[in-house]
Amino acid sequence: MTTTATAVTLRIQAPLDDGYADASPDELERRIAAAKATLGERVFILGHHYQRDEVIRWADARGDSFKLAQLAKARPEADYIVFCGVHFMAEAADVLTGPHQQVVLPDLNAGCSMADMADIDSVEEAWEALGEHVDLARVIPITYMNSAADLKAFVGRNHGAVCTSSNARAVLDWAFERGDQVLFFPDQHLGRNTGFQMGYDESHMRVWNPRLDLGGLSADDVRSARFLLWKGHCSVHQRFSPEHVAAFRAEHPDGIVVVHPECSREVCAAADQVGSTEFILRAVADAPVGSVIGVGTEIHMVNRMAAETPDKTVMSIDPLVCPCSTMFRIDAPHLAWVLEELVEGRVPNRVVVDADDAEWARIALQRMLDIT
Repeated sequence: MTTTATAVTLRIQAPLDDGYADASPDELERRIAAAKATLGERVFILGHHYQRDEVIRWADARGDSFKLAQLAKARPEADYIVFCGVHFMAEAADVLTGPHQQVVLPDLNAGCSMADMADIDSVEEAWEALGEHVDLARVIPITYMNSAADLKAFVGRNHGAVCTSSNARAVLDWAFERGDQVLFFPDQHLGRNTGFQMGYDESHMRVWNPRLDLGGLSADDVRSARFLLWKGHCSVHQRFSPEHVAAFRAEHPDGIVVVHPECSREVCAAADQVGSTEFILRAVADAPVGSVIGVGTEIHMVNRMAAETPDKTVMSIDPLVCPCSTMFRIDAPHLAWVLEELVEGRVPNRVVVDADDAEWARIALQRMLDIT
């Protein structure tokens, strides 16, 4: 089964047969280990930090989406890249790896709700509408790494760049050296929080709602805004609230609050530290022994940090913890299935990005690397 960057409708995962669905954890462990040993260096398994433990234990590398794609690029001896993450991450790996390598997503239903909030048709319609009111040569499109490959290609074609949560400020500084406005998608919160970090405020920002004509804005709004922020969000990080921070501080007055910049502006303003997935990992590692650390990010990552940092207390600031439901689709049965298929010479769930989109996406990613 093959999916492309432009054919989202093909992301349909057939149910696994009973031999996988009904297998015990011990049996799955044996089968995964055997298939992985048989494939040897021909397979490279990538595990995003949000993955459940039964999956992350088999990863040859852990990291955030871009780090993992770069690590796949650095493993040319691997014929198969099994990406235990979500669809846009597998696309990024396909864009960066060599033509002899094949990227596999264990469950095609593992998408990203945030990435799906900005699709290529809606972005192109927004771009056309903007062009009726502003000089598009002065508008720099920036897409977050958490977006489909065709959106990365769009910013590549239109003199923009990709950003990550760790380099968003550098990329936005670069953009404003070249234009007067930024169209930032798909996550409004990362754009807003970075803008505040740069010294801007809400008066410089407008939210573009793709469901409304001209994004729900007036022509004056469109012309005056420095930041046009796409109305998108992460379903996990948007759950965190200032009340969560306040409750944590009431219970742990000396505690440290660290949150991801996909959280709302109010949560980030109330936190002690704000940063990317890798930043949060370092913040926990660098905290003094005995610290109590409240974290605003995905619960599997929080629980793993707690288990791997026994000299500190690490907890979620949300008592009703919320996993990334789409990332959660990757499990041991699906991992066993794809590995055993590869052993048999079949490549299931291969993710392939259109060649033209891949070229422009690489250009947009290279601009980001050149900036940072």
